Amino acid sequence: MRVQSTHLPLWQRARPLSEAELAGVPWLRALSVAEREHACSALRAATAQAGDLLCRIGRAPTYWFGVIDGLLKMSNDSSAGAPVTFTGIPPGAWFGEGTLLKRESYRYNIQALRKSTVAGLPIETFHELLNTSLPFNRFVLNQLNERVGQFIAAREIDRLTDTDSRVARGLAAMFHPVLYPGVGQLLRITQQELGYVVGLSRQRVNEALNVLQQRGLISIEYGGVRVLDLEGLRTALLVPPDS
Repeated sequence: MRVQSTHLPLWQRARPLSEAELAGVPWLRALSVAEREHACSALRAATAQAGDLLCRIGRAPTYWFGVIDGLLKMSNDSSAGAPVTFTGIPPGAWFGEGTLLKRESYRYNIQALRKSTVAGLPIETFHELLNTSLPFNRFVLNQLNERVGQFIAAREIDRLTDTDSRVARGLAAMFHPVLYPGVGQLLRITQQELGYVVGLSRQRVNEALNVLQQRGLISIEYGGVRVLDLEGLRTALLVPPDS
């Protein structure tokens, strides 16, 4: 695993996953006993610090990554102009399968927004499972299908001028039950972190969250946000409240 950091690279800090961590890997449950044992022996985990880069534009992929704990963000290269964050990546997410399938260099950066524990499946093991496991193929295909919808939504969010809508849709994206099954109903995120994800200041995020709470869509709790109406969060703010 590669990372931009003053610490040792992630691959030098990698370790086998614990039983509890393995139990939280959603695609393992679909595999046969032999496939699961093979995957478990190859999986590794490491802790990234805030600011560390797991994936960097132009680098060749070596792992399929998953988030065990913490929060990451996917963004473009800020040196080419104004940075654009495509999405936040919360616990339970597995990402980068499209890049691994094509064996091409990364076209995005993945950065830790806070101290995060990440898992990695080596690219060769990823392709071995693709070649031999129908359940694994179905999982990856479903991921890719859901990912298309996610990025269409991200483009829509990027074009929204109403900041309350941007926050609502950005939050809804991180409560995706298929791509991010580890989130549940409570997302552990600070207002500053949410600001990084949706491209707004912490103060503006705070104002938008209060609007969403007043409309009964979310509940602001200590250390996070609880979704009360996911469908409403996805759609209700596309029009003014008095329309």
